[in-house]
Order: sequence, then structure tokens, then C-alpha cells
Amino acid sequence: MAIRVLIVDDHSVVREGLRMFLAHAPDLEVVGEAEDGAEALRQVRRLRPDVVVMDLLMPVMDGIAATRAIRSELPETEVLALTSVLESASVVEAIRAGAIGYLLKDTRATELCTAIKAAAAGQVQLSPQASTYLLGVVRMPERPEPLSPREMDVLRLLARGQSNKEIARTLHLAEETIKDHVRHILAKLSVQSRTQAVLAAIRLGIVSSQS
Repeated sequence: MAIRVLIVDDHSVVREGLRMFLAHAPDLEVVGEAEDGAEALRQVRRLRPDVVVMDLLMPVMDGIAATRAIRSELPETEVLALTSVLESASVVEAIRAGAIGYLLKDTRATELCTAIKAAAAGQVQLSPQASTYLLGVVRMPERPEPLSPREMDVLRLLARGQSNKEIARTLHLAEETIKDHVRHILAKLSVQSRTQAVLAAIRLGIVSSQS
């Protein structure tokens, strides 16, 4: 089954370019487009995409506010923030809002497809430079609720970039059970995404940045 993708950008040329890139990937399907965050939220409610490729600077509702709303209302939909600048404060806010990761607008088509597939699988993939930068700014809970031994196992595997399916296979558990563990981990660490959970775990010393 193809991964359903929604493209959100206020520039039609960018949307057309992204659609053209993704059209060459047989396992990806662009199900819709939006030109601002408010429209993106409406489209996500209607289309239920697996992944939203989200621009950050847009009129009406920006990508950060839209990401926060989507992750709160429809947590099964993952969001990849799209930006032109790696060090932008907007990228940090997007991660805080619940984006699973981010892309630069000069990303190659093959890398874009790979990142979308990783997001759909729930994989956290941060470059060393990005994780170092984000670790310095993402707030952590002061007193997180303790994780169970099994939740710790799941979090360590999340930190290694494994998807729910891969974690289930590694731990010999059902994928639905892993999803439940991930939900509990997010709640206990007071975060909205797997990316935030991994960053929180590194900051708190629960896992190593080299996990």
C-alpha cells in the first residue's frame, strides 16, 4: 500500500516541484496539496494522509501552528517540517510542535522519498549536527514519570532509528503493543513526537546520543 502524502507550501511552484519528485516513487502517493496551515489542517482531517511535508513560513496559519494542531488532533499523521535554513528557530519550534523531523528545500528527490518513508514508519532520523543543536534548545520535563523496563527497551530502539515494526520484531511483540508503549513514553516524557522523546531521553541520560 502506497504511503499517502500531503504537500503544504504557499508557493505553487514548490508544490508542483515536490509533486513531480514524488510521482517517480511507486510507493508514495500525493493525495493533496495545501497553500497554508489552515488549509492543511482541513485537508488532513479530510484525507488522513500518512505524512505531511510542511512548509514553515506561510500566511493565515504557519507550519508550526499547523503541525501542533495536526499532531494534537490526528497523531497517526506524521509531519516533516520543510525549511530553507537548518539553524532557523522555526525548525526548533517545529520539533517542539511535534514534527518527527525536518528537510531542507534543496533536498534531493531520492533523499526526500527516503525521509518520507522513514517518517511513515515512525523512524527518528537526526543528523549529529541537528541533534546537537536541538538538544540545546528543546525543553525537557523537570520530573518525568519513570519508564517501565519495557518502555526503556522501546525508547532505546527508537533512539537507534527503528520503526514500530522493527521494534516489534526485535522484542518479539505485536506492533500494536509497541504503539501502546510509544504512546505511554510520549505521555510520561510530556512530549508530542518520537523525535522529542529521543531528544528528551538523551538530555535526561536515559539513552546515549550514540544509541
